[in-house]
This record gives sequence, structure tokens and C-alpha cells, in this order.
Amino acid sequence: MKKIQYAIIAVIGLIVASCNFTEEIHLNEDGSGKLSIKFDGSEMMDMAGDEMAKENEKAIDSIISFKDFLEENKDSIAQLSQDEQAKLKKLEHFNMHMVMNPDTKEMKFDLFSSFDDVNQVNDAFNAFHNASSIGNKTNSQQGPIKSAEQPTEVKYTFKKNKFARSAKILDQELFQQQLDSMQGGEMFLSGSTYTLKYHFPRKIKSTTAKEATFSQDGKTLIYEVNFLDMMSDPAILDLEVVLEK
Repeated sequence: MKKIQYAIIAVIGLIVASCNFTEEIHLNEDGSGKLSIKFDGSEMMDMAGDEMAKENEKAIDSIISFKDFLEENKDSIAQLSQDEQAKLKKLEHFNMHMVMNPDTKEMKFDLFSSFDDVNQVNDAFNAFHNASSIGNKTNSQQGPIKSAEQPTEVKYTFKKNKFARSAKILDQELFQQQLDSMQGGEMFLSGSTYTLKYHFPRKIKSTTAKEATFSQDGKTLIYEVNFLDMMSDPAILDLEVVLEK
């Protein structure tokens, strides 16, 4: 279990490391669906895999329940404020499939959860970022877990035949601190991407994402941007999608 905990911490570290992200949503007609945030950090594993192999690190192919993880760390979480506990509690509906293999140089993660209404994704996306607070773990000598405020917020809406994704900066000072913390890593991150992959119940009629591509049946939108551009301007991924009636 310790190895699994370390792996969870590692995936949080991928937020600021060189990897490719895919934010995937399967949306049903009634607004329910599934959210999946995937990470491909194989380039990082390509660099670190040989060292891990020397240390006889075994491959991991596991599905982790955050509900179970939070239960195991409940004593540390209980030391947080009610507001911080509530933020972490939003993670309990998530599961994560992780694959880490030093031999094949694979490092892939899929954090996923179902939702009954797309409005729930608002909380789900922001809750995921609060997972960074788990990085302080439960070691009593290190003190309790600390919850991290996020400088941005992402919201989704789906009404009638229109879907929208929008992001805004909540705290400009904190946002700037986040950008400053990335200084020096631009070269490492320059090849990273963030991709939206949205599956709709009907054919797409139009979208404001001019550079998006579409599946053959016209129901899936794929929109990719540079990760650094997205971090510098979260609104770069703002879009509207109009479906055929």
C-alpha cells in the first residue's frame, strides 16, 4: 500500500512535469456522463526508467479508490478545517488507473468519475486540483495534510443543444505565483500538451474552437493546445459547442 501512496503523490507531481494531458468527457442526452483526466508521462519514465530498474522497482498496474485512500488518512484529514475537509471529500468519487512500468518505459494515469449532471463536473475538476494537498501525506512527524487553494476555476454547462466550457482566474496574485513557480521549466514543459476530447450524444453543428478536429461520425470534438499556453491563459480552452437538434 505504501507503494500505491507514493504513486498517488507522483501523479500529483506530474501536474508540473513534462507530460501530456487529456481531459475527456462522455456526455449523455440527459446531462449525465463520465469525466476522465488522463496523463501520459512516458517521456519522464523514459528518463527515469533505467534508474528505477536498477532499484528493482516492479511494474504497477492498479486501480485506486480515493474513497479508500481518504479513509486510511482520515486522522490527518480530521485536523483540517471543515472547508478543507469538504474539498478533499469531493475526491472520494474518483478512481485512478495507474500504469508504471520501468521496462516498457510507460507512465500513464487515468483519473475518472461518473456524474449525474454536467454541473457536478465543475466541482470534480476543481476537486482534482485540490488533490495536490495529499502530497503532504499522513506522516505525523510532517504535520497534517494542508489544503491548497486554486487560483483558477473551470465550469461546464449543457442546456438543450449547447455545451460550454469556461475558465476564470479567481485569485490573480496566486495565479501569478503559480506562473512564477514554473520559471526555469519552460524548456522541459514546451513539448507538453493539454487536449480536450468531448463525446456528445448528437452530431456537432458548430463550435467556437476553430482549430478543433472531429470524429468521423461528427459526435466527438478534439481540441489540443500547448500546455504552457494553457497555464498562462486558462481561457484559451473556453469553448461553446452547438449540437444538431
